Amino acid sequence: MKKIALIASAAILPLAVPSVAYAQETATAHPYVGVQVGLHNLGIDTDDVDTGGFDIDDSGLIYGAYGGVDFDLGTSAVIGVEGNFNLGNGPIDSDYGIAGRVGFRAGTGTVVFARAGYQWVNISGAGLLGVDEDLIDDDDLDVDDTIGDYLVGVGADIAVGQKVGIRVAVDTISFDTLRPTIGAHVRF
Repeated sequence: MKKIALIASAAILPLAVPSVAYAQETATAHPYVGVQVGLHNLGIDTDDVDTGGFDIDDSGLIYGAYGGVDFDLGTSAVIGVEGNFNLGNGPIDSDYGIAGRVGFRAGTGTVVFARAGYQWVNISGAGLLGVDEDLIDDDDLDVDDTIGDYLVGVGADIAVGQKVGIRVAVDTISFDTLRPTIGAHVRF
């Protein structure tokens, strides 16, 4: 009976060892948080539209925060998810969204990535028209001042220390807007 148990253990052991080795190779999580600043150009074409004498300004400064987590996929590939929230000026009251990202490590600590997700933009009617906020109450307008659509973009997270990095990114929302940003982040 002991022989059968020993043979059975010897037969099962090679099957168990690879699963233990595989469990040690699970993807490592790399959470991060950061701050960013950029310019959001809404891409509004007013060439063929009567603006009633208003000077349409469709670009605004944005500033805010982002945070997410990346997971290693082997030695050079990464996949992750990220959220962001920004305040703005001019035509942008705020914008916020979530995106998935894929990338690869290019050198020590640098990750080049592409991302796709969904972004909401809260538009300021007064800021868009370049008039005083007291003249236009966005709540009185018969339009939804928050728009949302898909976001795609590319960028790079560049390490400047073991846990600190800078980011340069360019995004577009539904290929209508352009949103370049630069930021700094800390990894945990």
